[in-house]
Amino acid sequence: MPRGDKGSYTDKQKRQAEHIEEGYEKEGVSRKEAEARAWATVNKETGGGKKSGSGRGKKTTPSASKKGGKKAAKKSGRKKAAKKSRKASKKK
Repeated sequence: MPRGDKGSYTDKQKRQAEHIEEGYEKEGVSRKEAEARAWATVNKETGGGKKSGSGRGKKTTPSASKKGGKKAAKKSGRKKAAKKSRKASKKK
C-alpha cells in the first residue's frame, strides 16, 4: 500500500479527519497543511487505521482535538485587560 493511501481507515476516521481539516481551514491554515494536521490528529486519537484480529480494541481519547481547540480559542482575539484599561484612561 503506497504512503498516503487512506484505504485502511474506517469511515468514522475519515469523517473525523474531514471535520478537523475544515476547522483548520477556517483558521486560515493552507489546505495541504490542514489535511496533514487532521490525519495526524486522527492517528494520535485512534492509533491509526483499521487493525485486524480480536481483542485489538483501544479506547480513543480526544485529547489531541481538545488541545487544538484550546489553542485556537486563545488565538481568537480577546483583548487583555491592560490594553482595555489604557484605552479607557486615554479617553478621559
